[in-house]
Amino acid sequence: MSDSPQKHEEEDPLNITHGQGLGDTDNNNSLKQVISSRVEQCAVSCSHDNHHRKLAISSIICGISCIGIIALINSVKAEESTDPERAAKFSRRAKKCGIISIVTWIAVLVSIPILMALVSYLLTLKD
Repeated sequence: MSDSPQKHEEEDPLNITHGQGLGDTDNNNSLKQVISSRVEQCAVSCSHDNHHRKLAISSIICGISCIGIIALINSVKAEESTDPERAAKFSRRAKKCGIISIVTWIAVLVSIPILMALVSYLLTLKD
């Protein structure tokens, strides 16, 4: 029976880790800092893709696959190359092929309805 009442309302009992008491908020704050720094590190590591590997994979899935495979091959060559000039050349080529693949696929998807409307219009003119 202590004289000082414990404040259970201010502390969140669901944020307690194993071996941590209700009054141990310093460990809880440091744990939150560690988790937030890990999330930031993951976000930073995911955003740096010097050889455009993610773009190449996306261009295989969301673009014309043949050009996307060429982009992926160039991306792998850029990563494995020891010469920085050749790596930069393969990286630029991977980026260019990935963008061409996705833009070409979008152009095909946009042109299909336009061509269908044009053919429909021409068939109505014929009658």
